[in-house]
Amino acid sequence: MTVKQLSMPELVEACVALEVPGVGLWREPVQSYGVEATAKLVRDAGLTVTTLCRGGFFTAIDPDARAHALADNRRAIDEAATLGTDTLVLVSGGLPPGSKDLHGARERIADALAELGPYAESHGVRLAIEPLHPMFAADRCVVSTLAQALDLAERFPAHQVGVTVDTYHIWWDDTAPAQIARAGTGGRIHTFQLADWTTPLPEGVLNGRGQIGDGAIDMREWKSYVEAAGYTGPIEVELFNEELWARDGREVLAETARRFVEHTA
Repeated sequence: MTVKQLSMPELVEACVALEVPGVGLWREPVQSYGVEATAKLVRDAGLTVTTLCRGGFFTAIDPDARAHALADNRRAIDEAATLGTDTLVLVSGGLPPGSKDLHGARERIADALAELGPYAESHGVRLAIEPLHPMFAADRCVVSTLAQALDLAERFPAHQVGVTVDTYHIWWDDTAPAQIARAGTGGRIHTFQLADWTTPLPEGVLNGRGQIGDGAIDMREWKSYVEAAGYTGPIEVELFNEELWARDGREVLAETARRFVEHTA
């Protein structure tokens, strides 16, 4: 999504040229290009699919809507397995229309994980709950902190359910470093993502993820937390940013690779 203006072949070509070894993929462009075709394209280029994003949106109350969400998540698990990644990132969903019951919404997430965890395990895929910044709690994700994400994940085996550590969403939380250590002890850090916090936020806020180094987050500090917790997996950069999307995608990817080295090495 950092360079969604590139086609799938252009993305793969640019990653190879820049010696970027892996890519986190989103379902929509994968489905557009074709799941099997994407898997072959990436595999033939020698790249690794680090994660697939996203599953989730489990909070609906209506039985038909819940059944639809579970079916879609099973498809997402199937797609992840086809792509060769072991991690499906979950954005859990916001409050259903008319509801103000955060606790009930979180319990419905747990109910969904109980159904999906064994299915994911049977396909060699782990589910990674991503807490989102509290500004998204109403409409996008009722899981706002790593502590909340771990409280859900720890109901299930670590090889089924863990968490996503994303700097953009947790940098403000002074309890997050301790929760990263908690997640590491339990083997539940399934992926680590970087984006910076820049202001003012754009209208709609979703596409406000800043380029590394442009904002308030100390990337080295957060990288040190996940490394101290024992995480040795891929690090992804995930930027939703209209200004970046308006630029040449290869230029943005090259800039992102340089910023990653500059601000994390």
